[in-house]
Formats: sequence, structure tokens, C-alpha cells
Amino acid sequence: MTGAAPAPLDIDKLYAARLQAVRARPYLATALFALRTVESRRVPTMAVDRHWRCYVSPGFVDRTPVEELAGVWVHEVSHLLRDHHGRSDRFAREHGLTGAAERLRMNIAADCEINDDAFGDGLATPEGAVEPGLLGLPTGELMEEYLRRFRLGPRTEGLAWLDCGSGADGLDREWDLGPDGAHGLSEQERDAVRFRVAQGITGRPGSAPKGWRRWAEEAFHPPQPWRDLLGAALRSAASGAGAGEDYTYGRPSRRSAGLPGVVLPSLRRRPPRVSVVIDTSGSVSDAELGSALHEVAAIARAVGGRRDLVTVLSCDASAQAVHQLCRAEGIPLVGGGGTDLRTGFARALRARPAPDVVVVLTDGQTPWPDARPPCRTVVGLFPRRHTTTSYDEDDPTYVPDAPPPWARVVEIG
Repeated sequence: MTGAAPAPLDIDKLYAARLQAVRARPYLATALFALRTVESRRVPTMAVDRHWRCYVSPGFVDRTPVEELAGVWVHEVSHLLRDHHGRSDRFAREHGLTGAAERLRMNIAADCEINDDAFGDGLATPEGAVEPGLLGLPTGELMEEYLRRFRLGPRTEGLAWLDCGSGADGLDREWDLGPDGAHGLSEQERDAVRFRVAQGITGRPGSAPKGWRRWAEEAFHPPQPWRDLLGAALRSAASGAGAGEDYTYGRPSRRSAGLPGVVLPSLRRRPPRVSVVIDTSGSVSDAELGSALHEVAAIARAVGGRRDLVTVLSCDASAQAVHQLCRAEGIPLVGGGGTDLRTGFARALRARPAPDVVVVLTDGQTPWPDARPPCRTVVGLFPRRHTTTSYDEDDPTYVPDAPPPWARVVEIG
């Protein structure tokens, strides 16, 4: 006598839940309908891969109420929109992390980033949803920030079942159909979906939580590639004398090869200290100041999310207070007068410990220091159009002195 055949996937119930998710979060409709469903009995609940396939367990759909399934739909598509697979890959490379346990930690951190403001307002919280409070973590942070705040231990023992797929942590699964499998989206199609969702969020300000508004702003106005721009300073800080900050077994020391049976830790190098000087003179618009804060948040991510290594000071004709970075949107930008960023340079370089790199965000209408600073300098310029060569800040048509040759110059905006 043979056992009964397993129940098929209740596709009507699954799609009814997706429709409920669209009604609760209309700005995610394009992404939710773009997900390609794949029935799979090898996933514990629902999971996604980086090619926008959603693998669904028939048993999970059968035992889960439609209201909770709607929340799972939103959760899984959020992993893909926020590029958690790509960000996990980068974090793993930069920190020497390998193995399924570290990828589970990344999945947990990614869930914390999503779930702190995903539910409510018509969307039920799914059973077992991982929220920051479960791990004693604050809300409102990014995946990379959560990864620095916790390790696998007693608080995460009950989360070993968690598996949102390679779309959440970048680690390929045996059940993934892969890049050549059916029903996946091309890179161009994925980018188009993200753009449409960002349009929906920015077109109706106030209808989406802060985390989604932050994401949409970056989708429309991607910040500078600060990881590359600060690359020389990153390498310099990592190789300089005394730059080691702590020992880690995540990447064993090469000296372990000479001691069979002994694993020695390697020295973990700290990212560079960055001092950001923001031009707050009257010639800089409010929109440009907002763009500057957007870049500050990206700089913090470029140094591994170490906000304690980023300081921000505003400067017009004189340098204002220096602020340790907590949240970019909370930095007060004081000024509105004339411009002389030389005072900002001087204030930044007097800091102890001294910065490894100074980043200046300005419209360029300023005199520059005569001497090269003792650290690397990156100048982000807000675009301007000028027609004369005079230096008179009261004349809106003047062309200021170009940034000095010792500065790396990029355009912001």
C-alpha cells in the first residue's frame, strides 16, 4: 500500500496573499508581480534567488493564513529590491567570512533591516519573523550595521531553520535553478523593476516607511562609489604601523601553517578615519545639502559601517561644531554666510586621532589651502556653470579657483 501523494501547491491561496500584499503596499506592486513562482518541497517556507525566482513550499502555504502569507511576500521581495545578495557577497569578501553559518548570520541581519518597519498598516506580521528587538538590537539600521552588532549564540539558536534563499545572503542553494534556469529575470529587467518601485515611492512621499524612502532616494540618485574613491586610504590605513585593531579567527593567520594543530588568529585592520567637511555657505542650496548628507551615509557604509570613524563638520566662512556620525539625517548643518573652507580643513586636521582622509563636499566657490594636507583628500563638487574668471563671491557668474591638483575630484549631484 502506498502513501498518499503530497498535496499540490495551492496557487489560488498564494496569489490571493500576493494581491493582499499589493493592496497593503501598492508601491511594491511592480516587484511583487515580477517575482516568478517555483514550487519546491526543499525550502522551509518561501525563499528567493538573485534572479527573482520565488521558491514556495506547498506545506507552508497550506498551513499559513493568507494574512501572514501576504507579509512573507513583502518580506521576500524586499531582499531582492535591497540587493541583500550583492551586499552580503561584498561584506563576506571584505571581512574574510566563509561558510553557511556566516551566511545565516547575514540572512538574520538582512531580516532585521527589513522587518523593523515592514509590517502593520494592513500587513500582518508572519509567525517567526525576525525583528531587531529579538536580538536586543536597535531599529532603523542597515544589514551591515547589524552584522557588526551580533554573533551566532544563545539568542539565535532558534533561527537555524531560517532560509530566505540566495537572494537574501548570496549563498547558492542546491535547489536554485541558477542563471540559466527558467523563469528568471535578466539584469536589465531587474533594474527596470527597481526603478519602477522607486518611482512609486518617491511619487507619493509619506506613504512608505523611512527605510523604503531612503532606498528609493538612492535608487534615483546613487551616491558616489566611495568604496573606490577611498580605496587608497583604505589600503594605507590597513598597512600602516599600528593600524591593527583586534585579532580574529574569521581569517586564520598564515603563520598557522608552521604550527600543525594550532590555529592562530590574524590581525584585523581598521578602516580609515574619515573627516567630512560640508560647505554650508549661502551659495549651496538645500537640495545640495540633502545630497551631501546622502553622500555621508554612503561614506559610512564604505568604511564598513563604522560610524565611530566618520566625523562631520559644517563650514561657511568659519568651521562649526564637529559631530560624530550617528545618523546622517541627524547632523545639523549650520552656516549660510560666505565661504572659506580653509578653516574647515584646519579644524578637521586638528582632530585627534587625525583623519586618514578628508572629504570636502562643496560648490567649489572657496579659496583652498596653500599646502597639501598630510592625508588624502577627496573633493565632491556640486555642479556649477560659470562664464568669467573673476573671484568675487558676490558675482554669481564668477569661476572659482579649481580644486588643487593634490585632491581627487568627483562631481556630486
